Amino acid sequence: MDTKKENNIPLSGEMPKAKGAWALILGGSSGLGLATAKKLALYGYNLIIIHRDARVNMPEIEKDFKQIEEGNRIVLKHFNCDAAKKEKRESVLKELNTLLKKSEKISVLVHSIAKGSLKPMYEENGTGLNHEDFGITLNAMALSLFDWTKSIFEAGWFAGDSRIVSFTSEGNTKAWPGYAAVSAAKVTLEAITRNIALEYAGMGIKANCIQAGTTETPAFKMIPGNEKLKKSALRRNPNGRLTTPEDVANVVYLLTLDEAKWITGTVIKVDGGESLR
Repeated sequence: MDTKKENNIPLSGEMPKAKGAWALILGGSSGLGLATAKKLALYGYNLIIIHRDARVNMPEIEKDFKQIEEGNRIVLKHFNCDAAKKEKRESVLKELNTLLKKSEKISVLVHSIAKGSLKPMYEENGTGLNHEDFGITLNAMALSLFDWTKSIFEAGWFAGDSRIVSFTSEGNTKAWPGYAAVSAAKVTLEAITRNIALEYAGMGIKANCIQAGTTETPAFKMIPGNEKLKKSALRRNPNGRLTTPEDVANVVYLLTLDEAKWITGTVIKVDGGESLR
């Protein structure tokens, strides 16, 4: 009997292709976002990547994007702008009017924006965290998820079965020096994700957060005391290693599959057991 044919189950090593569906990644030029872009492209997703990078870094970034596009025979359109700013978001959305054909929809929205203040709450010279720092961090790392979700939905670009994935961290419940604003943003991001899952369920949208373990991304290396956090993670992780961006990207892809359509409104730990102790 041809098991593959009878049960419509891919044999080992084979996974279904997305067949030209679109994924929009906010923050896709490095770290978790870039790894996710590579993973989704491998399975046929066309990509829209919003990123914010200095001009000096663009040659290497464009090289990565070109390899993704040509290596997987997909379409990749990227915009170097601040996704957290309303005017930039509206500008990108206007361009999508010409990029997306009438029959094309966005099946996956990934939020991987890492823009926030990493100041301590108190410093003797008075340069510690302030109200404005909290506002900038919350807007970029949490509220922007709602803004993009609402804008894409109102434009009619979400597919009938769409998946939204955002990235949180163990800082959602633990206090680290210099992480207060980002920690507050992660908690807010999780709350927004849950409510998107609830209030947009009737429109076919599923939304989840991934709580990644300690991962050496450019954003992680900016956290004060990151070397101590890294050593602690290695001690705690029963698998004896840090989480990689590819570990996380694998789970993003799993959440896009038909088999994952009943998973929504939750926080999924992808840390190899690091948070167990």
